Amino acid sequence: MKDFRQMKQRGEKITALTAYDYPTARLLDETGIDIILVGDSLGMVVLGYQDTTRVTLEEMLHHTRAVARGVKQAALVADMPIHTYDTPEQAVATARKFIDAGAQAVKLEGGVSHVGQIEAITAVDIPFMAHIGMLPQSVREEGGYKIKGRTQPEAAALLSDACAVEKAGAFSVVLEIVLADVAKQITNSIAIPTIGIGSGEHCDGQILVTHDLIGLFPWFTPKFVSPEARVGEEIRRAARAFIEQTRAGSKI
Repeated sequence: MKDFRQMKQRGEKITALTAYDYPTARLLDETGIDIILVGDSLGMVVLGYQDTTRVTLEEMLHHTRAVARGVKQAALVADMPIHTYDTPEQAVATARKFIDAGAQAVKLEGGVSHVGQIEAITAVDIPFMAHIGMLPQSVREEGGYKIKGRTQPEAAALLSDACAVEKAGAFSVVLEIVLADVAKQITNSIAIPTIGIGSGEHCDGQILVTHDLIGLFPWFTPKFVSPEARVGEEIRRAARAFIEQTRAGSKI
């Protein structure tokens, strides 16, 4: 694990992307990426679920093991799926399963509301990444993916969440779809790095779902993402070429 606090102090931006399988993890690791996250976003971009709430612990552990085989340099973090950290005791038991599967750290969603779980995890020396702002595991209660921090009470609550997770021992905190000015205020108010996704340029780092970055899930692209590649289109092109060549009798 790199010292991410020192990276923040030096003004070095932290880079993070998701991976769900061995080849993607190995490719990303070879680029020098700082953090690879086995995100429960795999439920949507790999398993075809409507959201992340159907992802199981067994599925996350399976994908974590695959990713771990391809990672040698990056910090490997794994998402704890919904209802696997309802109590501090359950949170520790789940976190240990991810460490056994090859993760170096774990992440769960929530701030002040989950301080007990975070403290329990860090108390047994398991590195922890926090996640506040828009919480995908709560998307059904929220009624969609909404920008956080639009009102003063909401902004104040987010700052309280950030301070709480820092105090509880988190080494960093993901800010998802937080109003840019609020994300900047949080970043300037805590010593641990903020890693933004759709939260503006003032965070200490950025994280994206790799499928969004490379256009591997072309049926939906978040508004804050500008794909750097169109892998989905390349797969279609290659498959059509194979079909045509095979039907023409030229494919051996």
